[in-house]
Amino acid sequence: MTSYGQVLAVRGMASLLGVSLLARIAITADVMALTMYVVLGLDLSYAAAGVVAAALTAGMALGGPLLGRLIDRRGVRAVLLATVVMQVVFWLSVPVLPYGALLGAAFVAGLLMVPAPSVTRQAIAAMTTAGQRRAAFALESVQGELSYIVGPAVVILCAAQLSPGVVAWGVGAAIAAGGAGMALLDPPVRAEGEARTGVVARPPRREWLGAAMLAVLTMAVGTTILLSGVDIAIVATLKEAGQVSWAAGVVAVFGAASIAGGLVYGARSRPRPTWLLLGLLGLATVPLGLARNGPWLCAAIVVTGLLTAPTLSTVADAVSRLAPAGVRGEATGLQSAAQSGGFALGSPLAGLAIDHSVPAGGFVAAGLAGLAAALIGWLVSRRSAAQQRQQPVTLAADLGQVRRVGEHEMGDAEVAVAP
Repeated sequence: MTSYGQVLAVRGMASLLGVSLLARIAITADVMALTMYVVLGLDLSYAAAGVVAAALTAGMALGGPLLGRLIDRRGVRAVLLATVVMQVVFWLSVPVLPYGALLGAAFVAGLLMVPAPSVTRQAIAAMTTAGQRRAAFALESVQGELSYIVGPAVVILCAAQLSPGVVAWGVGAAIAAGGAGMALLDPPVRAEGEARTGVVARPPRREWLGAAMLAVLTMAVGTTILLSGVDIAIVATLKEAGQVSWAAGVVAVFGAASIAGGLVYGARSRPRPTWLLLGLLGLATVPLGLARNGPWLCAAIVVTGLLTAPTLSTVADAVSRLAPAGVRGEATGLQSAAQSGGFALGSPLAGLAIDHSVPAGGFVAAGLAGLAAALIGWLVSRRSAAQQRQQPVTLAADLGQVRRVGEHEMGDAEVAVAP
């Protein structure tokens, strides 16, 4: 655990992770808060609530790269404060908006959601050394897992005691508080050396958004498609077994295993390729449907959980390494958009498989989606490695050609000046 101590000892890192955790817990609870409000406050159907949640998620997916680009140009504090103001306005107005207006407002609120995950990843890349980065991103992925465990559960518990409008206000207040706290910290998104040497100029998109980056983003989509599909398949499997009450326990075991896996992986000295971890995650997910009841599913899902946070952390690490400093905000925004898109696609994909087969089909569909994304990553990594091996040969040939041309020109010069 020495590596984690070194990471947390970095100036400003502990406070950043603490404030970011508050914001991320609230952000992961926002869909549940809106669902509760539409169903209980407006007395509408779950389908209507799902449309509002989809509008919010679509806004977040589109807004990630846009906000990242603004961070690259205007800085962290200005973007955080602007999004905090937007969230305050939206969540204060939720209890008084009719459904149609709420639908449009949710999309705008998603578009201008406080970019806590993106800012945290940028700051980690800027504040840590190469040797500390894997452990730091492991902590960030663990933070994300804690958010998904705590956020929705807190909303459900509060909804049993308070009105849905008050719950919405509470979620909005937590998002605003987390965003304002991050703005107050104003974490650096450029390393000292990057700012000092002037390498923060914005390179053309074609120079960094190439095959390697697109492969990582594809694996980001594949990872969250898998995770979203697993959630649906858990519920479907336990419903068929008549044990829906076990769902909370299975999800808790899944999250705890992911946290443990992330901490163990971050402390290791040797990294693993993203495609390898995602491929193993997909392979571990496919047979989960063999577990037909709650206790067996709790046991079976441990392996999948152990691989989840390590896979997410390697995706974040890969994006930070491939993105030049001048576009790091846009790149991490694209990562957030890719993951949001994966979460949006995973549920209908698994649901379609379940509807046309059996509940176990949801696990198979989710696992195969992860394997397909891992295969793309593996193929691109092989191609990149082959190109890197060819570059020294090409360079040597070019140098040899230059040397031969130089010798020929020198001989011509000697002939020209000879008496």
